[in-house]
Amino acid sequence: MRNLKVIKEHYMKDDKEYNCYCLRGVVRGKDVRVQLLPPDIQGYTLLDIVFGEENEADFIVTPFEFKDDKGNVIAGNSYSVRSIGEQGEIYECKVIPAKVSDKALIALLLRD
Repeated sequence: MRNLKVIKEHYMKDDKEYNCYCLRGVVRGKDVRVQLLPPDIQGYTLLDIVFGEENEADFIVTPFEFKDDKGNVIAGNSYSVRSIGEQGEIYECKVIPAKVSDKALIALLLRD
């Protein structure tokens, strides 16, 4: 599995600066950008803490598998952003792909 980094980008809207978070990579020679979101609005504060003064952090993929009530096996991946502080402390925030196509691009980035 590839070691991917989440990039913090800045943009302006209504004279106010905001952050967005994305993966960048190349799939079959094409530059791709995957937008990531926290699972809720408070997650943006947590992402600011995870990134601190840096503009990149580690993209963490955690596989999961469980059985539903009917005995069907459901498998997939959960995603998070992680950084390590100066004292070795771990800062982490769950993230989700912004769109269905972003989820597909993550799979391609991890494969290549």
